[in-house]
Amino acid sequence: MDQFLQQIINGIQQGSIYALIALGYTMVYGVLGLINFAHGDVFMIGSFVGFYTAKAMRLSEKATFGEAMLALLPVLIVTMIVCAILGLLIERVAYRPLRKASRLTALITAIGVSLLLANSAQLLFGADPKFYPSVTPQGEDATVMLGKVTMAKDQMVLVGAAIVLMAILWYIVNRTKVGQAMRAVQHDTQAAALMGINVDGVISFTFGLGAALAGAAGMLFGAFTYSQVFPLLGVQMGLKAFVAAVVGGIGSIPGAVVGGLLMGLSESFVKGAPKILLPGGGAFEPSRFTDAVAFVLLIVILLLRPAGLLGKFAPEKV
Repeated sequence: MDQFLQQIINGIQQGSIYALIALGYTMVYGVLGLINFAHGDVFMIGSFVGFYTAKAMRLSEKATFGEAMLALLPVLIVTMIVCAILGLLIERVAYRPLRKASRLTALITAIGVSLLLANSAQLLFGADPKFYPSVTPQGEDATVMLGKVTMAKDQMVLVGAAIVLMAILWYIVNRTKVGQAMRAVQHDTQAAALMGINVDGVISFTFGLGAALAGAAGMLFGAFTYSQVFPLLGVQMGLKAFVAAVVGGIGSIPGAVVGGLLMGLSESFVKGAPKILLPGGGAFEPSRFTDAVAFVLLIVILLLRPAGLLGKFAPEKV
């Protein structure tokens, strides 16, 4: 039972990162019907922005955990602002001119933007990994014991920050005028335009908001989970987050959260599964197939619910 609870804690931590990235995919698809494959690379850029911001601020290990969190808060804010601007720039330069083009053209453009960001990052930052400075206290002060289950304070902060960001997103979408406009554009773009809604502005805001969440995920992932970042980081993470969005129901914000958490929990349980001894003397190690879990989960969910867990069927009118 202790091992089971430990894997749940680890899975929620990883799933929170997937959920933050998946929200960007699902919001853009909801208002524009576009799969923004460059979104994973925005996550990667966010991890680098967080690294260099922390380095510029000369952050080092703090005496208390509270001091460490106060020191990292400006890093998170700067990262989200930079990534939001990047998201706005990508939408304005790459996607807006193709608004009336075919979906295949937009899809190819998204792949091209992804390759451009990944290769530009290699030229700008170098191909070698960059290691985040250690800010939080180490040793016994860094963990909390819940019975025999160990919970790192870093994990608690990461999950807490993800919950706060998701709550802010929920408030924006459901309690503000711009959120109402986003939902109107998602429902019917032409009718929203006829009602006086600035569709281009809403789409740009959606790109910026999704990119800010991806940037926050990149900074939190680098600071609290992986500790190192590199230019190809966004490829695998972005692909898994996209799978999470599809599993939850592409276009559904709650679905993206559920899909991300489900993805993180599935990977955690597979990674922590014990070896299985085979009759011939060998052993089967489930942990080797951790990266395959995302795609197995995708196939199973789409076979049972083609629209995703929380997705809705929307037949096209002809």
